[in-house]
Amino acid sequence: MHLQEQTVNVNGQIINYVKTGEGNKTLLCFPGALGTIWSDFKPQIADLDKTKFTVIAWDPPGYGSSRPPERNFSVKFYENDADTAYNFMMQLGIKKFSLLGWSDGGISSMIISAKYPTVVDKLIIWGANAYVIPEEIQSYEKIRDISQWSDRMKAPLIKLYTEEGLQTMWNNWCDALNQIFIKSGGDLCKESLKNITCPTLILHGDKDPMVADEHPEYLASNIKGAKLYRFPEGKHNIHLRFSREFNDVVTEFLLK
Repeated sequence: MHLQEQTVNVNGQIINYVKTGEGNKTLLCFPGALGTIWSDFKPQIADLDKTKFTVIAWDPPGYGSSRPPERNFSVKFYENDADTAYNFMMQLGIKKFSLLGWSDGGISSMIISAKYPTVVDKLIIWGANAYVIPEEIQSYEKIRDISQWSDRMKAPLIKLYTEEGLQTMWNNWCDALNQIFIKSGGDLCKESLKNITCPTLILHGDKDPMVADEHPEYLASNIKGAKLYRFPEGKHNIHLRFSREFNDVVTEFLLK
């Protein structure tokens, strides 16, 4: 499908995004690490019901076509992305929306929901965690060298960033997570959880190699009233691999 990408200036940062549908419920799709509109949300943009939803997907600062400048991976990058996403939606004049946050985007989506509770209608996250454990830091180090990645995973990103650019960004991401682990014991957004008041759905692929098994349970028990839905055969990208089931579950949650 071809959708016209648009840009908007948010406090000096050019943000690239697409907007489709005319439903009265607006969704912001928040990509994962290094991710973009099309690498991360094609089946949602294509298949979610456009009469019920208005779907917005964006390239976070320094990703995809929201460049220049290049990505800045400070230890505060999750909070910075959360603030930019909020300001972006305000710039578009959207005062109430639900969040679909994958992986890193899920972490920033939890921060938005806690920090700006009046604007978030519902929160849906998957492949996300409120903290990192030593084993996860080790697993990131194992895939630090992008030559270890499958071609399917890295080809679209190399096309976007070049091989050298992708390796640099991924190194910087790994370094930032290491710094967060050293400085705060791996705490990404634990404090935010108690301040999330909107209805929350946590989805989890039980075979996710990136996110330890304890995380979905931790989120479900620390976000008030959160519901947990599992994909027994799912890995990290359940919304791509099982897009029909994912979209059905999400639609039902958003409409009730």
